Amino acid sequence: MRRFADVISRQLDLFETDGAVAEVLEAKERYDRAPRDDAEEAFGDYMDVVDATKDALAEMRDTFARTLDAGASEEYEAAFERAATKRWRWLA
Repeated sequence: MRRFADVISRQLDLFETDGAVAEVLEAKERYDRAPRDDAEEAFGDYMDVVDATKDALAEMRDTFARTLDAGASEEYEAAFERAATKRWRWLA
């Protein structure tokens, strides 16, 4: 599993600088601060941002995985998922 640790770490660092993670955190903050009457809508907005971010991460993962053979691809994908979820708990 350590075989892909460096590349995954660099991929997640790059993804974090892209702004998507900041967008998730901002949406979560808006939800946390939303008045009771607006909380449901704010939560929906937050989940939309989380889903879009998950999709973007999956695209990054899948693009790199396509460059690997089948066995390595499975190992990489599993390691990527663990690393991303460990870094950003809201992905779980």
